Amino acid sequence: MPTVKDLLARKGSSVHTVNPEASVLDVTRLMNDHRIGAVVVVHEDRVVGIFSERDVLTRVVAAGRDPSATRVRDVMSSPVAYCTPSTPLDECRAIFTERRIRHLPVMEDNKLVGVITSGDLLAYDVVSHQQTIHYLEQYITS
Repeated sequence: MPTVKDLLARKGSSVHTVNPEASVLDVTRLMNDHRIGAVVVVHEDRVVGIFSERDVLTRVVAAGRDPSATRVRDVMSSPVAYCTPSTPLDECRAIFTERRIRHLPVMEDNKLVGVITSGDLLAYDVVSHQQTIHYLEQYITS
């Protein structure tokens, strides 16, 4: 059964983190620059929240807050669901579905080692299915 470790081996473990005191404006610029949908909020090497595009829409724009004056700590999602490198991908799918989230930090020994997304899982599945199809085609034609 494939695990988060298998997915991170394909995708990499790059993570963008921000301080909870950062302004929403600065963080959304960072997200735009890196073309990412969320950042992990870290304070003193501890994950304290996650800030996503959904938080921008629901807690900043819809609430009429000034992004340059609003701190991420005031609009981030917390507590954060997370997984470990040994978590089976099926369990991650269930977390995404049950919690209606798209980003899941990966923690090992209380340290942030990566982030996976629902899109990462989909891409992993597509590649796995393509490999299976290829092997089956080879079997049939051999």
